[in-house]
Amino acid sequence: MSRAATIVRKPAVKPDRVVDTITLDHEARSRRHAHLTAEGGTAIHLDLDMETTIHDGDALRLEDGQLVQVKAAQEDLLEVRAENPLRLMRLAWHLGSQHGLAEVTADALYIENTPALAELARGQGCVATPVKRAFRPEQSAHHCDHDHDHGHHQHGHHHHDEHGHHGHEHGHDHDHHHHEHGHDCGCGHHHHGHKHDH
Repeated sequence: MSRAATIVRKPAVKPDRVVDTITLDHEARSRRHAHLTAEGGTAIHLDLDMETTIHDGDALRLEDGQLVQVKAAQEDLLEVRAENPLRLMRLAWHLGSQHGLAEVTADALYIENTPALAELARGQGCVATPVKRAFRPEQSAHHCDHDHDHGHHQHGHHHHDEHGHHGHEHGHDHDHHHHEHGHDCGCGHHHHGHKHDH
């Protein structure tokens, strides 16, 4: 069995180094460790040192420098389309919140062909058609960052408005409004103190 610890990306694959090919579904192309058998019989011990996704056309480099080229398997998927793009966006949001897998293209979503997902797609007013194709789902790493940035922007906006309306007053008032934004009991305490001083 040959150990494969390195992925050679498609543009760098030299055809004369390829000794075998292997067809893998999207789940297998996301594994770091596995025992695989290529179509020509080559036994491979996949042992990658980091999380990654092997794409169609990439190759596994064996210890002797030879390559086994990877093909993306044809999988049973649902091609989801909608006349209103908003429906596709809502479906994608639901899938993301459930940590579901989806491949996003310019005019369609591709999802796993299961009864539950077919029902979800149709419930959002989309048309789901069974297809067989390679599945290249999105890597879900950006949703949290986007939401955080959006929330931070909103908070900063409100804070700026309050500061703008009361900017002619002193730092104590600025602190008072900061508490007013978050804590009612703090508001009463500071407000009373401010009137007393004034």
